[in-house]
Formats: sequence, structure tokens, C-alpha cells
Amino acid sequence: MPKLGLNWQRRQSKYPKKQIPTLSVKKMTEENKPTEEISFDYFEKIDLRVGKIIEASAVPESKKLLKIQVDFGSEKRQCIAGLLKFYKPEDLVGKKCVFLLNLQRRMIAGLESQAMILAAEDSAGIVSVLQPEKDIVEGSRIG
Repeated sequence: MPKLGLNWQRRQSKYPKKQIPTLSVKKMTEENKPTEEISFDYFEKIDLRVGKIIEASAVPESKKLLKIQVDFGSEKRQCIAGLLKFYKPEDLVGKKCVFLLNLQRRMIAGLESQAMILAAEDSAGIVSVLQPEKDIVEGSRIG
């Protein structure tokens, strides 16, 4: 039987010491356990921004990689991402997505990746890039 996490909350009443447990819907597994906590100062160092994808193409001789050109308003950057299995290049063009900009640049398949696109993956293997709910200016900072 799967182990369910308990979420203890303090009751807002005239009996403040009494706590009532509520069951969490998520199953407690290794993959969804919280990671190590970071300080707020550390979080402020993370540069997350909205970027508009202006070009996307498959990386030659790769079954997974996409080369994505992104406009951040004041600059353009290249991102190499393993999204080809989940997105056609033409489906990404024009989308505004969330990117991590201050990750150390690295070479992937001989191409420099200058940013990381953020995406979520569920237990069924469905992948979705993170997008702002409303139309927002390219380069807008998140945090």
C-alpha cells in the first residue's frame, strides 16, 4: 500500500494548540520528496526570465535535441534542449517560456547552450514547457 504524506496544520480557533491532520493527495515517493531547502538570498541569485522563442530547429544527428533561439528583449540567446521527442520545432516558435539565464554555459552536441528552458514532466512522461499565463514583455524577471 502506498504511503501518504500527512500535512499537519494548526487550527485557527479558540483552541490553538489542537492540530488536525489532513491527508496529502500526492504519494510519497523518492522522486517527489522535497529537495534540500535553499535560503532566500540564494533564491534571489537565480535569474529566471520570460523569453520569446524566435527560431527552433532539430540538432543534426540528434534524436532528442532542439536548437532554440530566444529573444529576451535586450539580448538574444541560444538554448539547446532535449525537447524534440515532445515538441515539433515549429510548435515552439512564437511561444513565451520561462528560462534560467545564469546557469553556467556549456557545450551540447558541439553547440553552446546559453540558457535553460524550464519544463515539467509528470509520472506518465508528459513534458510541458513553462509559460506565463498572460502575455508579458520578453525579459521580464520571475521571482
